Amino acid sequence: MAGAWKKTLVYLGLAEEDGYDDYAYDDLEPDPAQRSGSLRPLAEAEGSAPPARRERERNRDAVVRAVPAPAASVSQRVHLVQPTAFNDAQEIGDKFRDGFSILMNLQSVDSELGRRLVDFASGLAYGLAGSMQPVADKVFLITPAGVQVSAEERRRFLEERGFFDQA
Repeated sequence: MAGAWKKTLVYLGLAEEDGYDDYAYDDLEPDPAQRSGSLRPLAEAEGSAPPARRERERNRDAVVRAVPAPAASVSQRVHLVQPTAFNDAQEIGDKFRDGFSILMNLQSVDSELGRRLVDFASGLAYGLAGSMQPVADKVFLITPAGVQVSAEERRRFLEERGFFDQA
């Protein structure tokens, strides 16, 4: 009966299990002198080295890999969409998933279609951790996660496409 009561208290977190008290925590880690293969003063081998130094020594065996460069700049990866029907939303979604920034021009569509496309694009941007921002009257820039467009680059890009910055 006492065993069941003890197990219940351990399960509820009200008592500690006795089975783990026999193990020493020092036995789990290898000797620091064996780990790096170099000789250290006796005080450091006994574990009295500062914690920051022990952490540096532990991370010494880490693998270093080069960070890949970005594939292209934002201005080379922007896709302009001038939708005429809601079926054009698939093109917006496909290009956005491929990593393109989308410039969506809704100036020539009726207000109902424009509202539906803005709702779709904002859900797409939110769902894939991107962002959506107005850049001109009825013109929106949808950028994927990790892409930031400076105000200067946005202004230059819009001037190239014939839009006037109104946001």
